[in-house]
Amino acid sequence: MALAFPALTACPAEGPPQTIGLSSSLPLIWGESGDIRGQLAQDDAPHWALDLLRSRGAVVPVDTLAGTDGRMPLAEGALLVLVQPRALAPEENVALDAWVRGGGRLLLFVDPMLTASSRFALGDPRRPEAIAMLSPILRHWGLDLHFDPDQPDQEREVSAFGAVFPARLPGEISASGGSGCDVESDGIAADCRIGRGRVLVIADAAVFDGDDAGRRAAVARFLALLAD
Repeated sequence: MALAFPALTACPAEGPPQTIGLSSSLPLIWGESGDIRGQLAQDDAPHWALDLLRSRGAVVPVDTLAGTDGRMPLAEGALLVLVQPRALAPEENVALDAWVRGGGRLLLFVDPMLTASSRFALGDPRRPEAIAMLSPILRHWGLDLHFDPDQPDQEREVSAFGAVFPARLPGEISASGGSGCDVESDGIAADCRIGRGRVLVIADAAVFDGDDAGRRAAVARFLALLAD
């Protein structure tokens, strides 16, 4: 059944976003642990991506993209960062689309073949999402995510939006005519103007697999573009 996405015409908030919503199946907020007690007891330093986001605003973990009222739990004009999120429920797709069209800004990392390691076995629900499953919302925005299984399984440098960053088994984005999206770097990234909002899509999440100045600079560049 096709999803019904209502239109929204609210104006975006002015100025850079002060609140940053974060949702990810990767251990960016909490480290990988078998239970809540283990997570709270961890002494490891926060993931560098979380520190980077905190340096730019108040980070709010987002568990669901649709509250009890069916709306996104973020203000219009705020910033949302989704890194290899879980599959979205239909009401979350609707809420996300409405929020973006109302002026929301989204940085989306969507990886069709995640290469990050995990302590949890395949099939364990605590393991990061191995294959991005966001086709309904991407197609609604005029995008398709493809994957070439014959590409070399090795990390390589790519560039998009003025940033250089590592990728490994990335996807390829294509955009339909009239989508309002510009595709860069042979499809590894897309910049979309959707309603009054903006979405940057990166078809890989390997930038979060390590910690170095280049990875930090790349994500900082993406955030800066959405703050313009």
